[in-house]
Amino acid sequence: MAYFRQSPWWNALRSGAWLTAARIRGYSLILLGISVIALVGWTLLSDGLIDRNGKPIGTDFSSFYAAGSLVLDGRAGDVYNMAAHYAREQQIFGQATPYYGWLYPPIFLLLAVPLASMPYPVALAVWQFGSFAFYLAVIGLIVGGIGKRRAAIGSTWLLVAAGFPAVLINLGHGQNGFLTAGLFGAALLALPSRQILAGVLFGLLAYKPQFALVIPIALLAAGQWRAIFAAGITVVALVAVTSLIFGFDLWLAFAASTETSRKLLLEQGDVGFEKLQSVFAAVRMWGGGIPFAYAIQGIVSIAVVCGTAWIWSSACNRDLKSALLAVATLLASPHVLDYDLVVLAVAIAFFVRHGIGHGFRDFEISVLAAAWIVPLLSRGIAGITGIPLGLLVLLALYVVTLRRAMSDREHVNVVGDRHGIAQA
Repeated sequence: MAYFRQSPWWNALRSGAWLTAARIRGYSLILLGISVIALVGWTLLSDGLIDRNGKPIGTDFSSFYAAGSLVLDGRAGDVYNMAAHYAREQQIFGQATPYYGWLYPPIFLLLAVPLASMPYPVALAVWQFGSFAFYLAVIGLIVGGIGKRRAAIGSTWLLVAAGFPAVLINLGHGQNGFLTAGLFGAALLALPSRQILAGVLFGLLAYKPQFALVIPIALLAAGQWRAIFAAGITVVALVAVTSLIFGFDLWLAFAASTETSRKLLLEQGDVGFEKLQSVFAAVRMWGGGIPFAYAIQGIVSIAVVCGTAWIWSSACNRDLKSALLAVATLLASPHVLDYDLVVLAVAIAFFVRHGIGHGFRDFEISVLAAAWIVPLLSRGIAGITGIPLGLLVLLALYVVTLRRAMSDREHVNVVGDRHGIAQA
């Protein structure tokens, strides 16, 4: 072990000296170039709306579009009817198209219905580029600022954010990772001075109910009462609006559909355990039973929630709090897919913002780099080797962030004690 600690590569990993500004720009440009070529090439090689694999361009977005079109035809009640929903997908994309289920609460129809009023290629472009622009704007606000941060980062953040491999995954699936990351990051930016705005933004994330485990507990621990109240009111308002527009029965249909989606997609792994980035999926991929997988996920979720609540209850630096909450939200849920890892960009951005102002410690830069690249590798490595690389990197980033936050908390306490003694 002493030999490894004395080796140059170990020292480089520990210090992060290997990740120079030139390499950051170079790696980002390479990944961005690959993404652009892949997306443009795949689109040009497609046959109309169908790609080379016989799937609709935008894959999962086809589910959003089909659900929205059913509502526009006055058939909102069929949205959670798998047979009717699949029939609509076949009507739009052909009989051979695979089925992409509609798993979201009725709240998400407030976006799906307007998009379905457009031709499919236009709707897909509006969805992809609109949500991508929102994601970039929020990341820019996080890492921007003035003084030392602006001078250190410059325009490099744009390459890093655009070249982030989770971006390509989300674009390929036509999914909502950009919207989720944008709302999450914007809500964290609004705290603590604009709690009502933060609460509204958190409330708008209700279309991702699996992400609701850590956020309210963190806000409660921090005493952000106005944010909690605003989030609750926002969710109630969304339920009321969708009930008035689509009928309350649609909520009952959604509640009934959750059991089927939980069994098929999560427990049985129809979506592929290698695509899921959770502790639950890792246990199932290794052959563990469903009760055991839930038990291990529960232990990890409780530990993550408690650690995050402890940090949020302190006077710790808010950038570290924000980074920790973003990672904890991913770790605490059993249902996290690789396109959801766009949220990692929020964690990385807040951690970098803190690091540029206060310096980086051992292994932090290397772990951040691993978090940036892991969405590109996680599915393939898990599928070939059974190693849940994405989960392991998430755990490492959580530990590194928690360690830094604990150190900052202790520093704040020491400074506070000294200040109190000086006043006395």
